[in-house]
Amino acid sequence: MDINEVTDKVKRFLVDEFEIEEEKIVPEARLKEDLGIDSLDFVDIVVIVEDVFGFKLNSEEVKKLVTFSEFCNHIQTKTE
Repeated sequence: MDINEVTDKVKRFLVDEFEIEEEKIVPEARLKEDLGIDSLDFVDIVVIVEDVFGFKLNSEEVKKLVTFSEFCNHIQTKTE
């Protein structure tokens, strides 16, 4: 799966599930500070990623990801 597909899918579930305004979801957006994703949201994201992409995210790895683009790149490397 290429990075554009991953980005589109992640953006879609952030808008649909977390009601984040699509225009806020830009590559440099920080997950916590700019998009308002908290630790409980990350638990939900782990489940959604497993459903959408077919693998389970390691919560320790996710905590190290700061921006939207880092998050998408991390997912993309797992789908190769």
